[in-house]
Amino acid sequence: MIYLQLFISFFKIGLFGFGGGLAILSLIQHEVLAYGWMSEQEFVDIVAISQVTPGPIGVNCATYVGYTATGSVWGSVLATCAMVLPGLVIMLTLCKLYIVLSTRFADNPYFQNTLRYLRFAVLGLIAAAALLLITPATFIDRWSVVLFAGVFVLTVLPQLIRSKQPVVKQIVTTLSHPILLIVLAGVAGYFIYR
Repeated sequence: MIYLQLFISFFKIGLFGFGGGLAILSLIQHEVLAYGWMSEQEFVDIVAISQVTPGPIGVNCATYVGYTATGSVWGSVLATCAMVLPGLVIMLTLCKLYIVLSTRFADNPYFQNTLRYLRFAVLGLIAAAALLLITPATFIDRWSVVLFAGVFVLTVLPQLIRSKQPVVKQIVTTLSHPILLIVLAGVAGYFIYR
């Protein structure tokens, strides 16, 4: 019975938990305390452990709660899968819809223009999020501004380059890869601020 309760609880949390890990902690806490799977102090300890382990905090919490509630690895696997399942189903459905629409309307200029303008809307959302992070605490000197501007330009560059040369496109795409940008910014920050 506890496995069914665990699955239903974390499925609900995965389905209705918007805003990321910290935003859904109250939902997890409500379910954990309502079923008496652990005390409030144990939940606080699990949140602390979830924050220092790699991965999303909500999924980490689900894993730890599942193990603590059932005392078995199967409980942690079940809670984790239940937490991830709604998002997985929604994303697979949206991806399938995108593939069907992009195949069906591949030659439609209105569809292509809509996708092109959506890219700029996404860039605008990313820029808005980045601007919220520009505070005196994060931008301590001119080098932090230079690093930020460099990463921003390299992120936006593939959308702006319309070169017919495959070599140029490949270089720009390689330079704008998120993992490479993180590593380069980290290395630059190390040498600037050591």
